[in-house]
Amino acid sequence: MHETRIVSGIRPDDVSPEEVEREFRALVAAGARLRPAGSARHDPRILLRRGYLPRHRLRLFDTVFHLAELRQEPDARYFVTYVLLDAHREIPAHRRELFVRFFYKDGSLIWRSASHFARSENENWIGKGDLKPVREGRSLVWYTAEETTNLPLEVQGSLDRLSRLVEKPATDVRAIDLVIRRAPDDRVEPYADFTKPRRRAAADPRRRIHGGRRIAWFTRKADPKSLRFARGYEPDLSKAPLDVDEATSRLYGGLVRKYRILSKNQEIQYQFMASPTNVWLVPPQALTTELSSYGVRTVDVEADDDLFVPAREYHYQDDSEDPPRLYSQIPEGFAGDQSVVDPNRADAGPWLEALPVVREFRRVLDLPAPSGTRRKRG
Repeated sequence: MHETRIVSGIRPDDVSPEEVEREFRALVAAGARLRPAGSARHDPRILLRRGYLPRHRLRLFDTVFHLAELRQEPDARYFVTYVLLDAHREIPAHRRELFVRFFYKDGSLIWRSASHFARSENENWIGKGDLKPVREGRSLVWYTAEETTNLPLEVQGSLDRLSRLVEKPATDVRAIDLVIRRAPDDRVEPYADFTKPRRRAAADPRRRIHGGRRIAWFTRKADPKSLRFARGYEPDLSKAPLDVDEATSRLYGGLVRKYRILSKNQEIQYQFMASPTNVWLVPPQALTTELSSYGVRTVDVEADDDLFVPAREYHYQDDSEDPPRLYSQIPEGFAGDQSVVDPNRADAGPWLEALPVVREFRRVLDLPAPSGTRRKRG
């Protein structure tokens, strides 16, 4: 069976950046191997020479994250992070491995670990994890399961806190190529170092949450009121949240509070996001303690994606198609006004505010319903 643990209040180690760097250098000097997946794999110590030295340290279960200073690309803020697994086991330093990863904040305010990336004249994207099959009519279509790159909910608040320490991060577009494997333009599937731990975990029926079945679904398409949860897997809104953290975002209208909440059977955890105008849910996670070298969980929680639409989601006319077509990740008929911050996104509030679980969350926390949520006409 897989080990599970309920923890709260995870915070970065209370040590100076100088001490973090000194202990990290000592670990490397003692023989611990640096294991980047990108171009630096041919000369890993180039990362140290170019200044990607850890300044912060964060622990979760038996994993230690050594994080360099926050930097930014045009589309994301990120930490170059060294992941040390089995940190509490008695292992000689020369047999230790420090996996170098790219922890970045997605537009949905979730911290993720990039699985791979593509960058060329035609493409510029960060890989968002494993693929999952979705049946569309008689066909089986494979889609990226972005939640497989979500870092543990237990550390999301700490990453937000660390990111606020740097008011204006240095711009650096080199790091991702050094750290993460570059893929051909047409390769969406991640590489084996990302998928293998997941395949191993999925092969054991005892490790599957709810037997691998969905814990939440809709009985009718595009009907938010038809939401159903498997018994016991509902968010337990009668109990105090495990954690409440904060982030700020222009896209979401200012202060966003993040509430981490257990399911009623205490087998999974949710994160509710509450902005000045919206409430939405992040895909739930297991409480398992095993993390892969990418810092993410190896066990999935299956649920209907429409339950986890962020408050500002992609919804725009794609003029690169002939003829142009509407591209939308908001359930049909529920898109609100276009965002003034990102014109490619629209307000998903009309869908979210009709979800019974969002209404109950607002009632329990005494959060007033927004006054301006309305669907687009036409």
